[in-house]
Amino acid sequence: MKKLNIAKVQKIIQLAIEEDLGRGDMTSELLFKGDTVAKSDIISREEIVVCGMELVREVLRQYDERLKLKVYVEDGESAYVGCRIATIDGPLRSMLSAERVMLNFLQRLSGIATTTRKFVRAVQGTRAKVYDTRKTMPGWRILEKYAVRCGGGYNHRLGLYDGILIKDNHLAQLGRNFYPKLKKIVEEARKIKGAKFVAVEVDHVDDQLNHVLKIPGIDIVLLDNMGQWQLKHAVDMRNEMRGKNKKPLLEASGNITLSNVSAIAQCGIDRIAVGAITHSARAVDIALDR
Repeated sequence: MKKLNIAKVQKIIQLAIEEDLGRGDMTSELLFKGDTVAKSDIISREEIVVCGMELVREVLRQYDERLKLKVYVEDGESAYVGCRIATIDGPLRSMLSAERVMLNFLQRLSGIATTTRKFVRAVQGTRAKVYDTRKTMPGWRILEKYAVRCGGGYNHRLGLYDGILIKDNHLAQLGRNFYPKLKKIVEEARKIKGAKFVAVEVDHVDDQLNHVLKIPGIDIVLLDNMGQWQLKHAVDMRNEMRGKNKKPLLEASGNITLSNVSAIAQCGIDRIAVGAITHSARAVDIALDR
């Protein structure tokens, strides 16, 4: 699993600290002397997949370099109810000042990792892999996509700059006889440096997919908002037209939930894009206990 690059998330850490700490923690400064030392545990109050421990370490460092973190459950590992995830040791005043910002990151990211793991488990035994989307909280994309990886999922393109996805709105502009125009566009797309893939979205199997499958150079065909029989039909069509190599990969997307993801995976789809693992993930219950 590709690790989180802390250097790339320094801005969001600093913004979080600035909005919460401001001119200082009035309450902690009133109650505790600067040399008061304490030890506190980070505890999970529900079953979760942990994500964000290195982020916690960096938040603590920015509040006070004397705050030390000992981690017992690493990112991507599971924690049970009442599990001690980590211990913080150091100046109490700084520790309490950092508590909310630290937990906000940890609860949100662990929530995404936990939700992702549920989807990943639901498709076990099939060829399908769970992918995220660009439906992320503004400014949090690097963090949220890291959380998806911690949960066992995979990252789609990071943004508009690293993958080519010709969507239905793009195709609509090409007109009904889109095949020759799309073929030329794909040829040009293959020449673009830095593009991880070339993907085309279709929302009709017989009217669009049969034409798209004839175009070489397409890595992924995104099947948007299709029912199970349509997905099975698409898989059969791809296999019949393209043979044993089973390319391009077929990706289902649109209204994917925990209640239907297993059935969708059993259609033979290669990839399932799930916006819910980021935009609808619930923050989990994690606390700092002394």
